[in-house]
Amino acid sequence: MMAAVMDWRLSAAAPTGLSEEQSAYRDAARDFARAELAPHAAQWDAHSTFPREAIAHAGELGFCGLYVDEAAGGSGLSRLDAAIVFEELAAADPSTAAFISIHNMATWMFAAHAGEAVRAQWSADLASGRKLASYCLTEPGAGSDAASLRTRAVRDGGDYVIDGTKAFISGAGSTDLLVVMARTGGDGARGISAFAVPADAAGIVYGRKEEKMGWNSQPTRGIAFEGVRVPASHRLGQEGDGFKIAMKGLDGGRLNIASCSLGAAQGALDAARRYMGERRQFGKKLAEFQALQFKLADMATQLVAARQMVHTAARKVDAATSDATVWCAMAKRFATDAGFSICNEALQIHGGYGYIREYPIERLLRDCRVHQILEGTNEIMRVIIARHLLNSEEELR
Repeated sequence: MMAAVMDWRLSAAAPTGLSEEQSAYRDAARDFARAELAPHAAQWDAHSTFPREAIAHAGELGFCGLYVDEAAGGSGLSRLDAAIVFEELAAADPSTAAFISIHNMATWMFAAHAGEAVRAQWSADLASGRKLASYCLTEPGAGSDAASLRTRAVRDGGDYVIDGTKAFISGAGSTDLLVVMARTGGDGARGISAFAVPADAAGIVYGRKEEKMGWNSQPTRGIAFEGVRVPASHRLGQEGDGFKIAMKGLDGGRLNIASCSLGAAQGALDAARRYMGERRQFGKKLAEFQALQFKLADMATQLVAARQMVHTAARKVDAATSDATVWCAMAKRFATDAGFSICNEALQIHGGYGYIREYPIERLLRDCRVHQILEGTNEIMRVIIARHLLNSEEELR
């Protein structure tokens, strides 16, 4: 039965036109996910275990610096290549895959914008997974309205002194480097700069580990910066570039999270197909009931459509097209909504069994729910799309 499932997954991916190399990346990620994520994902979820060893193994395969330039120690792959990898990892464990995706985003932002000396100090270790990074944008009073953040970095001689608070930071307390957005100028987006801050710097205080609905294999904490001093050489880009750097990073981050939703949906669809072939009611297999056949067909159609949109958006980012940001917003909105819907339908097909932890469905559902919120809520994605439509003459084609 498993061979048939995997054959369907291959055929579902075929219309995206994967190259031989991309198929090899996909297969390597799938093999890693089966061997090192799938057997442990339920336990990591149940015990809130952050699997640094498994993430380090992912780094050995190049999965922690997928689209970081080779000169900075990364794999130098495209955003489409990365999307393919994240989907395969998330089919087994969306929570751990999502952290790896966030680490990739933060590592790319650092490697692309750090000065030469600081990049030489950190990039290779980050891209290899020997060290891990967290992305620090959200604050208690600045979520969707990220440009209103209040954390401040004040120049003091050759240093900056950072004061403020961040919220909902993935990996906080367990990572090595923080990519921090802080205000160096006036109000609004143009007053924000970006900094690379060692996670053990004096004056950093980590809050309690949040108890969450899902994403339990990665810690989430608030961070207080109390007079944290960092050298000016740790600024990423120029003063005032921070918001631009953050938004460019989030284009990739939205693709990454969308890809993780694809993976969760694929894992749920595979599980539903297996269950329908095994479970019997009223004297016949569930797979023989037309109502469930139609449900499965709709789930597959949603998944393939979402995958096509994510891959198209990834190609837009790789080509640096002027409409890449809006395509990333559309892909993130569509794929994360579709992913949750598919997981929910798969749970319904499982009936009561889908609701218990013996089966992976409830974990896939819990883990992918947050994808509709983070990297910009899906309501904010709609704002981005609508603004493009109303303020641009460019067509979305």
